[in-house]
Amino acid sequence: MAERPLDVIHRSLDKDVLVLLKRGGEFRGKLIGYDIHLNVVLAGADYIQDGEVVKSYGKIVVRGDNVLAISPVDIE
Repeated sequence: MAERPLDVIHRSLDKDVLVLLKRGGEFRGKLIGYDIHLNVVLAGADYIQDGEVVKSYGKIVVRGDNVLAISPVDIE
């Protein structure tokens, strides 16, 4: 049986993820919540453009309409 997308996201809870945005840029932070619309709540989030951290946020909600992709991040 194939994995469902929300199952993959659920396994990423309390882990670092990369949220790619439709208009460019990305957020990196710990995924602490999400819903079926892909609204995501990140803790310790950094906004990144062109590989550089532009701004850091403590906690942020990213609206699902802006999300292109969500990917787990392995931090060494």
